[in-house]
Amino acid sequence: MKRQFLKLVLVASAAAVLAACGGDDEVAVTPAPTKNIVELAAATPDLSTLVTAVKAAGLVETLSGAGPYTVFAPTNAAFANLPKADLDALLANPTALADVLKYHVVAGKVLAADIPFGTNIKTVQGQTINIDKATTTITDANGGKSKIAATDILATNGVVHLIDKVILP
Repeated sequence: MKRQFLKLVLVASAAAVLAACGGDDEVAVTPAPTKNIVELAAATPDLSTLVTAVKAAGLVETLSGAGPYTVFAPTNAAFANLPKADLDALLANPTALADVLKYHVVAGKVLAADIPFGTNIKTVQGQTINIDKATTTITDANGGKSKIAATDILATNGVVHLIDKVILP
């Protein structure tokens, strides 16, 4: 009997919430993330080069860990913009590759609405990046620029923002 009463109360409460929201329209609910950053990247075809690089640099365990992390993730097209010789050299040198990849990671979960635009943001690698609010462009230590293409892709251990160029320390 108590269970039926509780069910009735929950249904009535849900109906009241829907009425307060303007009727019986469906309310969009964002599901909680179920994949960590590495799993999310592996499930995203446009991040396959990044996944290869993360594996080659020995960063799978780190980016699968508790975090939280914010990753500015270069797409396959971003990696394709690097000269092939440079990309091959990075993939052959795990230490240098890890240095470049850590430059794309910020400690903590920084959603797009919380990005400290116009200030230097310290990366896990140790150097800083700066993001312009008007253009959502990241400027790296060498003056290179990368545009943020998509934001707030949630993972269980942080957030991913897609970028269109590899940034270099």
